[in-house]
Amino acid sequence: MGCCGGGGMPPLAVDYPAPDFKAQAYHDGSIDHHLSLSDYRGKWVLLFFYPLDFTFVCPTELVELGAMREDFEKENCQILGVSVDSVYSHMNWAEADKKIKDLGFPLISDLTKEISDAYGVLHRDGMSLRGAFLIDPDGILQSYTVNNANVGRNAQELLRTLKAFKTGDLCPASWDQGKETLGKA
Repeated sequence: MGCCGGGGMPPLAVDYPAPDFKAQAYHDGSIDHHLSLSDYRGKWVLLFFYPLDFTFVCPTELVELGAMREDFEKENCQILGVSVDSVYSHMNWAEADKKIKDLGFPLISDLTKEISDAYGVLHRDGMSLRGAFLIDPDGILQSYTVNNANVGRNAQELLRTLKAFKTGDLCPASWDQGKETLGKA
């Protein structure tokens, strides 16, 4: 299996196509039954996995991303949140917490755990780990980070990384928009 076993697709890896999926999602007060990664071809995508709705660290990350959603949109990047909860759990969470209701990006249901498994973030306890995957407009995985459930991610760093990839240049450590790059890759 993978790149070495059966000649099929390589395992999840940078510079290879990101696994596509089709799933239900809760967004802006309604349920979309047919959301897929390929719907966003032509845009960057931040595919953002979190363990569960109604938890402690997860809303801090989602609310931070929601507050920065327009910054990501200015970079032609769609944020997609994913957990193993149902769309009805997402909907109930949004109804119970205005900050979640106002995120402005879809929350995808991965009840089957197939998406989490395809992206290598399915924890042995059945929840998703905290994975953040930057996928380019051609559907190619450019970057990912995975944290265990107890430590949240930094949305500013995810945005900085996106902007660095979008330069098309070689970017040194701690590069930020406005700083010099090292030239073309």
